[in-house]
Amino acid sequence: MASVTVVGSFNVDHVWQCETLPAVGATIVGSYASGPGGKGFNQAIAASRAGARTIFLCALGEDAGGAQARALAAADGIDLRDLVSDQPTGTAGIYVDARGRNSIVIGPGANASLTADFVRSQAEAMATSGVVLAQLESPTDSVFAAFAMARARNITTLLNPAPANATTTGELLTLADLITPNETEFAALVARHIGAKIEADDVAISDGASLHALCRELLAHGSVVVTLGSAGVFVSHAEEALRGDARPYYRMAAEPAEAVDTTGAGDAFNGALAASLAGDRELAFAEHVRFANRYAALSTERAGAALAMPRLAEVAARFHGNGSGA
Repeated sequence: MASVTVVGSFNVDHVWQCETLPAVGATIVGSYASGPGGKGFNQAIAASRAGARTIFLCALGEDAGGAQARALAAADGIDLRDLVSDQPTGTAGIYVDARGRNSIVIGPGANASLTADFVRSQAEAMATSGVVLAQLESPTDSVFAAFAMARARNITTLLNPAPANATTTGELLTLADLITPNETEFAALVARHIGAKIEADDVAISDGASLHALCRELLAHGSVVVTLGSAGVFVSHAEEALRGDARPYYRMAAEPAEAVDTTGAGDAFNGALAASLAGDRELAFAEHVRFANRYAALSTERAGAALAMPRLAEVAARFHGNGSGA
């Protein structure tokens, strides 16, 4: 069975559904719900439900949020390995409008306690993974440690450089085989690492050759997948490593969806992509992306983040069994 290790965050999400996102100084009425989230946990749930045996490395508090994370991971068959922190389990405040758009405020809490030493202590568990997936809601040195161990074992490293204001280093990018920024994250990476400027709103409408050139400057050795929401995705490969694709760069349209809540769509895409890559290394990369696109589209049709992630059978039923998956 395909195996994925996710290094990342767990948050207790506090979600308000509103007609419009609140403006500065405004008080509006909405409906409230609470549930599990955090980019790391969302991606771990997605990888598991997309068919991969999943290990999740994280830091949790000794509180109700930590107990919830452990119970939910066990229920989904995830091998959760946590560093117990004296900080409270992470939290997030999420506002979602009637069009499915969102604004999010994160309280890192225990997530900031995840150490490189703890990650390195899990080397034996990680050794059987086909993909190591990480985001940047956890300390960068912990992600670096995970990727360094993965690279030494020829395990594919997938970096979701989110959120956009998180710190990335050239050294960390060098250890990433794949990066998956959205438009805002891509613009931030280009500014930080290339010194060029591209507006996030212009990424989706930029010509392919220009985007490809920026991607090659950003990650010369690997592949970049820029997720563009309803505009689909843009894929850029190094010329010497096309991963079974016919072209070094291309766009893929988004799958149709009646979006209710887009909060976890990027996490759904990343978890599904990791599971698919771990499951079939011979499949052309475009087919892995197509599966992840479909998985993410289906995830937006229900409210919530982690618990909104669809099962593999649901994806197969919706898309008539087409696509990959672990």
